[in-house]
Order: sequence, then C-alpha cells, then structure tokens
Amino acid sequence: MNTPLTHTTVLLNEAVEALLSGSTAAVGTYVDATFGRGGHARAVLARLAPEGRLIAFDKDAEAVAEAARISDARFSIRHQGFRSLGELPDASVNGLLMDLGVSSPQIDNPVRGFSFRFDGPLDMRMDTTRGESVAEWLATAETQQIAEVIRDYGEERFAVQIAKAIVARRQERGAISTTAELAELVAGTVKTREQGQNPATRTFQAFRIFINAELEELQQALDASLSVLAPGGRLAVISFHSLEDRIVKQFIAKHSKEVYDRRAPFAAPKVMKLRALERIKPSDAEVSGNPRSRSAILRVAERTEAG
Repeated sequence: MNTPLTHTTVLLNEAVEALLSGSTAAVGTYVDATFGRGGHARAVLARLAPEGRLIAFDKDAEAVAEAARISDARFSIRHQGFRSLGELPDASVNGLLMDLGVSSPQIDNPVRGFSFRFDGPLDMRMDTTRGESVAEWLATAETQQIAEVIRDYGEERFAVQIAKAIVARRQERGAISTTAELAELVAGTVKTREQGQNPATRTFQAFRIFINAELEELQQALDASLSVLAPGGRLAVISFHSLEDRIVKQFIAKHSKEVYDRRAPFAAPKVMKLRALERIKPSDAEVSGNPRSRSAILRVAERTEAG
C-alpha cells in the first residue's frame, strides 16, 4: 500500500499571525495566493469572522482537488496562478499571503518530476494541464539557452559544461526524459560538490523555475498587490531561495520609501505605498522538525493609507 504524501506547512503560525494582524475573528477578504495543500488556508479560516472571506489561487490541479475538500461558504479556490491576482477588484483585499515553496507532495511524487531523489518523467510543471515539460523543452533547446537558464536560475558555475553535456547526450542517444538520467548526467559533469548538497540541486531548481516562469509570475503578483490591497492590508511572502527573496526584499524596499523627483526638487515626493514590518525565519525547533523549512524567510509589509 502506498504511503500518503503529506506536507508540513512552513512558518504556519507566524504567517497567519502576520497576515491577520493578530485578530482572532478577522473580517474582510483575505487571499492565499498559493494554496498548496491548504495548511495556511485552513489556519486562516479558523480565525476568520463569519462574514470574512478567503480566496485561494493555485495552478496545480492536485491542489485544487485538495481545496475542494474544504466545505466552508467563506472559502473559494481559483485554478489560476497568482499572476492573476490583478483580476481582483482594487483595494478589496485585507491580507495577501504568498508561500513560494514547492509542496512536499509535489516533490515526493515521482510522477511530477521535481526531485532527483526519485526516478520519474522529467516534467516539473506546476500545472500539468498546459505548457511543455522540462523534457520537451530540453529536446529542442540550444546549448546557450540551456546554459543561461542553469546559470541565471540555478546560480550554477558549471552551467556551460552541463548544457553542453545535455546537448551531446541528445545528439548521441536521444533527449533526456527522466529525472534519474538528468541527475546522473549532472553528477558526471560537476566535478566539485557543495558539502551536503547533491550536484544536481541547482540544475533541477533552475529548470523548475524556468519552465514555470516562477520569478516573472512573482513580480507580476507583487505588482498586483499594490492595487488589490486595501489601506492597512498586509502582504506576507515566504520565500525559499535567494532569487525569490531578493525580488521580494527589493520590491518592499522600493515601495517603502518616498521618492523625490530630482528634476523638480521643490515638488512633493511620491508617497510610499508600503510600510516594511518584519523579517521572520523559522525557529530552531521548526527546522529540527522540518528540515525543508531551513531556508525559509517571511517578509511582511503593510499597505499605506496613501499612494
């Protein structure tokens, strides 16, 4: 009998506390922009007032199916990525949560192709109903493009060597189609390894980010947050690697300061749209119980009255 795939929600209490501003019976509309397996969503619902509302987004069909198990009139799910946040009415949201991590059931299911720990089809799509898989992309991509993806999204210093090996393998024996094949090829190409890290880690991260356009979608969602958040509304974002966190950090910093026009030194500055509040990392106890939380960073900001 197969063991059910489970997921431990990272920074559960901290994120919900930040999102709801400490309220135990929050009114208004809240958004879980990345439903996943619903850990944060269920905790938010437990603290919403009867008239509160929670809207969730997720482009993973399995996540949407999990959301269908929630029988609560205050809750709704959209089978969309969070780039679609801008479709919500302006100033209609009192709190917006984004958990940018890949859920454990996605990682631990070999069929999804996210992990080098299991052999399975090299897919990695968050939404398996559309778009091309990593295997399909690698079947035609040129060496330079593959190298740029590995370098830019994986920060891998052996990007060129890995890309050349992938194309050479394709020309000799056909395109790579499984996670084990990719992991083995990378392991044979990367000559020095970071302690405690599989040599394929950065390449797998890069291909996943690229095939799902994760960084572009994050930027679009952050931009949309400025219009959909009501004054006083909270923005809470959990990131898991430096590329994501850098985008979130710079976005909050950019909109948390007044901007002066140097061409008009006596004009009033453009008022800040956000107020940076907190930066939270998992406790030692959480990391000990859930090692996948060790790289998580929660950044919290509040929409200002003006701007």
